[in-house]
Amino acid sequence: MKKEFLKVTDLSVCVGDKSILNNLSLNVGESETHVLMGPNGAGKSTLGNAIMGNPKFEVTDGSIEFEGIYITDESTDKRAKMGIYLSFQNPIEVAGISLGNFTKTAMEATSGKRLRILEFRREAERILKLLAMDISYLDRDLNVGFSGGEKKKAEIFQLLMIKPKLAILDETDSGLDVDAVRVVSEGVRIYREEVNGTLLIITHATRILDALKVDKVHVLVDGNIVASEGAELIKDINSNGFEKYFAKK
Repeated sequence: MKKEFLKVTDLSVCVGDKSILNNLSLNVGESETHVLMGPNGAGKSTLGNAIMGNPKFEVTDGSIEFEGIYITDESTDKRAKMGIYLSFQNPIEVAGISLGNFTKTAMEATSGKRLRILEFRREAERILKLLAMDISYLDRDLNVGFSGGEKKKAEIFQLLMIKPKLAILDETDSGLDVDAVRVVSEGVRIYREEVNGTLLIITHATRILDALKVDKVHVLVDGNIVASEGAELIKDINSNGFEKYFAKK
């Protein structure tokens, strides 16, 4: 494994009075691509939200380290400024704020630098073209009236513009048709090539992984990781499902 980058140790997380994660540990090396799979309700999205610092997900035990710094108690915006990005499984609509303004503000907040409008729009146009999106999307309210595929493309657009060190992609390929999956997959591939960032991909399907070199696959069942192997594990899960992993809890 490369330089230790993300370290989750004995993490327990609850939402309200319901325990979701139980003493979960996970190590992700710098510039690696890790995949998190598991049945519905296993806690995959909870892990992503806990790493990002969503206050609805309460850490009751354990710790999260990012680049050697304990971030367990840090706010979501602090983690974003450190270079952590989470794409939403169901991106929300935000009326009154355009995709362009939202993305530019996020880029300035994470980099600590002001961006010139011309510089921003030039790079935005390049990225939008890669994602088969018209430049007019920049001036549309964030996700308002977007189809499911357009919302997911907008998430990848933000990923490629912000260029985080760690990208957590939560079911980015869910509900997409074949063409949309291809475009989103290409965006993720470009992120790995241009940014050389670290990926934690949460997914049920595996189409988004076709163009990627996967370093590690983790299976999460009932709030804990029960198997961690190489990319060959994907083929086994596609063929046989998760049934045998329930016995490993």
